Amino acid sequence: MSTAVPQEILDALTDVDMPKLPPEAGPSEAVRLAGVEVPVYRAGCVVVGSGAAGLRAAVEMKRRGDDVVIMSQSAWGGTSACSGSDKQTLHTANTADQGDNYKAMARAIRSGGAMDEDTAYVEAVGSSRMMASLQFLGLPLPQDPLGGTLRYQTDHDEVGRATSCGPRTSRLMVKVLAEEAIRLAVPFYNQATAVKILTEGEGADRHVVGILAMRAADRTEENPLGIALFVSDVIVLAAGGPGELYRDSAYPNGCFGSLGLALEAGVELVNLTESQFGIGTRREGFPWNLSGTYVQAIPHIYSVDADGVEHYFLAQYYRSTQELASNVFRKGYQWPFHATRTLDFGSSLVDLAISSETAAGRCVFMDFNRNPLPVPGDLPFSLERLDEDVRLYLGKAGASQDMPIDRLKHMNPLAIELYRRYKIDIAAEPLEFAVNNQHMNGGVMVDTWGRSNLAGCYAVGEAAGTHGVTRPGGAALNAGQVFGTRVAEHISASGRAKQAATGEISGVAETGITELLAVLRTESPLTVKSIRSDVQARMSEKAGIICDQQSVGQALFDAQKLNADICAHGVAYGRAAEAVRGVQWRHMALASEAVLGALDFFIRNGGGSRGARAICDAEGQSLPLASAGPLEEYRFRTERRADRDEQIVVRLEGDEIRLATRANRTFDESARSFFERDWPAWLTGRIYDLDANN
Repeated sequence: MSTAVPQEILDALTDVDMPKLPPEAGPSEAVRLAGVEVPVYRAGCVVVGSGAAGLRAAVEMKRRGDDVVIMSQSAWGGTSACSGSDKQTLHTANTADQGDNYKAMARAIRSGGAMDEDTAYVEAVGSSRMMASLQFLGLPLPQDPLGGTLRYQTDHDEVGRATSCGPRTSRLMVKVLAEEAIRLAVPFYNQATAVKILTEGEGADRHVVGILAMRAADRTEENPLGIALFVSDVIVLAAGGPGELYRDSAYPNGCFGSLGLALEAGVELVNLTESQFGIGTRREGFPWNLSGTYVQAIPHIYSVDADGVEHYFLAQYYRSTQELASNVFRKGYQWPFHATRTLDFGSSLVDLAISSETAAGRCVFMDFNRNPLPVPGDLPFSLERLDEDVRLYLGKAGASQDMPIDRLKHMNPLAIELYRRYKIDIAAEPLEFAVNNQHMNGGVMVDTWGRSNLAGCYAVGEAAGTHGVTRPGGAALNAGQVFGTRVAEHISASGRAKQAATGEISGVAETGITELLAVLRTESPLTVKSIRSDVQARMSEKAGIICDQQSVGQALFDAQKLNADICAHGVAYGRAAEAVRGVQWRHMALASEAVLGALDFFIRNGGGSRGARAICDAEGQSLPLASAGPLEEYRFRTERRADRDEQIVVRLEGDEIRLATRANRTFDESARSFFERDWPAWLTGRIYDLDANN
């Protein structure tokens, strides 16, 4: 019984129809500000983003009686609803008989370094509750006959904490949470792009009072750009990661995130040096990560040059057919690029080779109808001649079929069906792919309740910088659910969102609109297209998996010049819809400078290779080897152990990016709770630390 999956199940787990949004509520009033007739909406809390993390925050707040609304650039169009892999992972605590406990899970989550230890424990201990609540809402996680959740091992996971509904796990999470939000009558404002956070006060007393948006529904003759004012003392940034930063990206189109928005408001960011890169199909077609069974089926990988000639390039890197095939397989659970895995003929040598081919102008493909060709002079591919871990895995999976497509069909028919939904038949034709940017591990610096340094501003999901250098696959989905719940608990405990805000903020709003309009200038030589091309090319070519001090320094200089030009000339736009993009690309240019600034700071101060990037240096201590000999051009610095114990903090002061470091917060594993001693702190709300910041 390998592929006898009924069509209705394939449909349910790959199509995943999303619920219809309820009608939108109209504004409470309208005011004339900066020459524009602006509709005013009032709420206790505005959640910016309609992905799994934002929906969780909104649902949990609404359950607690808070007045909360969701603002979304494109409901069901973000990374949660539109991204995935062969069997997209939710990372949660496993059972004790598998050798797991919350403290062990926390150690695994933070093991890459540059992560707060208390945050890792929060994510670990909250994971069981998150999984159970998602199952209660209808998330179809697979079970064995006795009710246990089926598990498998993912990257940076030694126990097997991964589970999955298939390739659309996060979309299914969005679906069940969206259905709950609609059932609870949470108001949605769709096609609404957050463009400016409004604040009052100075220094430590500065706090959120509202947020400006641009909405197609609010465009009128008196308001051609559709500027809208949301008055609220609390906002939750949940708009995902900066997917548009890179040309070579696995994000869906139009994912801008909220890092630039946060920077402009004085919100501190952290760990912007840390991302994830890995193999996947390009965003021009159907962006999707090629991890798990796609590579565990061991397809043939090759490149094609401008003349149409095929090149079996991996044979130049690995010493034997067995070594090559085994490391292609290992990309299944060692999917993200990691500098250390380029050494000793490891699995990230595959990424390095693919990146080199694409940089040379060749297109790279995987063919599921061919097994890997033999390395010249070696024996042909055989399932019996694989490294022991690979051979045992395929044996347990029953994947003994002759061809990769048949092995894939046996292990995961959903993986084939998914591409077929997008008119790509991987059973009939080779699949083009590349090494792409996939996830931002950094983001808004938050505490264990999701609070930023700006009072009233919280961040969850990929918008929050809660991940360190590495993380287990699927830990991000869990983190978004855990912190979505904790943010809701904290906001509700504060009582600040029980009713819609009633404050009068016309002065602040008018200043914000004036500043917003100053960025948009029809006569500017800087267009959305030119800024996009400039930013994406620079980030993909200078801040990808291979970096060096000189090129990063030059890229930072160029990014600073671009932002200076934007300040001087603004961004041109034609129609109103392009004005929204103009503001977003202003934000992306800021985010790009912040990432490059942090990366330059890290490298100039002696930082070494870790996680997403190899920091190449002629004096570096680590040297990847290929079958033909040393790869001197990829010699890289090793990571300094001390760098794991701190994080780089980024903030915008005026027009200048400021950088500093801070030590990771610690967690005392020996500390134990005691019911009678600790219960009063929960009963009285002292656990929420309401006197601090928010």
